[in-house]
Amino acid sequence: MQSKPFMASDTNSVRSDEADLALTWSGRWTLTHRILAVNVMTIALVALSIAYLDRYRNRLEKERVHRVEAIADMASTAAGRLKSADRGALIAAFSKRNGSRIRIYGADGRLLSDSWSATGPTYQLRDPETQRWQKDAARALDRAFDALVGEKTPDMFVEPQVDRAQAWPEVVAARTDGLTSQVRVAPELTPVFSAAAPIGDGSTLFVTDNDRSFTANVRKQRRNLGLALLMIAGLSALLSLFLARTIARPLRRIAEAAHRVRLGRAREVRVPRLPSRQDEIGLLARSVSDMTHSLRNRIDNIEAFAADVTHELKNPLASLRSAVDSLERVDQPELKAQLIDVVRQDVLRLDRLIGDIGEAARTDAELARASFVPVDLGDLIGQLVNAWETRRETGNVRIAFARPRKGSAIVMGEPGRLARAIDNIIDNAVSFSPPDGLVEVVATHVGDEIRIRIDDEGPGVPKELREAIFNRFHSVRPDASSFGRHSGLGLAIARAIVEGHDGQIDVADRDDAPSGARFTITLKAADRK
Repeated sequence: MQSKPFMASDTNSVRSDEADLALTWSGRWTLTHRILAVNVMTIALVALSIAYLDRYRNRLEKERVHRVEAIADMASTAAGRLKSADRGALIAAFSKRNGSRIRIYGADGRLLSDSWSATGPTYQLRDPETQRWQKDAARALDRAFDALVGEKTPDMFVEPQVDRAQAWPEVVAARTDGLTSQVRVAPELTPVFSAAAPIGDGSTLFVTDNDRSFTANVRKQRRNLGLALLMIAGLSALLSLFLARTIARPLRRIAEAAHRVRLGRAREVRVPRLPSRQDEIGLLARSVSDMTHSLRNRIDNIEAFAADVTHELKNPLASLRSAVDSLERVDQPELKAQLIDVVRQDVLRLDRLIGDIGEAARTDAELARASFVPVDLGDLIGQLVNAWETRRETGNVRIAFARPRKGSAIVMGEPGRLARAIDNIIDNAVSFSPPDGLVEVVATHVGDEIRIRIDDEGPGVPKELREAIFNRFHSVRPDASSFGRHSGLGLAIARAIVEGHDGQIDVADRDDAPSGARFTITLKAADRK
């Protein structure tokens, strides 16, 4: 059967992705910071552009108003020094020089003089209906910008049918308030600046100017800012690609690795850990990598446990089968009694083995679900020692417990599991102790730790076996009478429970006796309130 290419790629695990997924200067930015940076930068640049254009237009408008006011002020001052008959030539000269229209109204409101009578029109109000569509688009943008910044559209400038002073509010106001100005818009939305100033003999000078250059300058700046906004859009696109590179790509690689883990075709699936990244993606990558490694270890342990269980069950079953088969062919009462005793011992061994196997299989799962509570190890160990004293098994071995001060040896844990771990160590110490031997149990508070020391008077544990004795089904017992009582799982269960409480267990030789083993369980002390 041909192998599938996909399986081969899975078996090759993950290529070295971490180099092209690593970040440099932005490696310590969180995803929130990056997303905010992209959005805030784009919005801020647009807002700054709008604010700049609005400020530029207001400043330019103020300059144009001041200019018209200056013309009105100078022309009215000069006209006040001339006779009425000479004022026409003066305002014509001012009008021709500044491109504005200047009118003088008498005290009764009648139009006395108009510069256009001498110079002709100096500006022309254009009809938007006669202009090209580009101008319509420009005016639409003008209205949109005014709406965006909250600017009200000025009043429309319309020449009155009867040209009298009363038709112009600024002329009426100038007679009592002095120099007065106003801004209106022509039909094509170009501004018309006007200013009125009293002359002194009851007449009023009125200046109007349709400054088309104002609109041209504003629209030019708007066009430049439009180009800048296009550049901002391009920058935003680049920043979006940056986000895609720093977020989407690593997430895709992690998802691909998780998919390979789910398929289970590759023995080792290497998830990129991204150690240089301190953001959420890096945290996710390392968490998934650790989870994958933990899952692989758990699967390996389950497979090894299943193999060990199979092997350990076969031995007593083979012995039991051999004894049962021999019973049919044996007639001597003494030999039958021996075979029945073998059957009984094998049944006991199987019963204990199956119980311990179930205990070992449940330990990790129960610890993962357990709710830890404060546990006073002084009281807990005292109850275990009292139970052993009641049983007085295995050659009447004595157990001495140096009970700590009440409340001084408290840890956070699951009481039943901790009791099982300590009981297994005591059981191991009792089983290796000689008849009438002494097992000493001590619990002390050292720094922020609680240490439980269990000493026996047995032969001790050779250095080369001090790690192996915590493996499942490992048992080295010189006393043949203990056959069937120990499955080799007690110490393995004890270590699993202790490590499930973030503690550790180790064994060494006693330093206060000629022989014997010293087991030490170290757990973190509960915080005292």
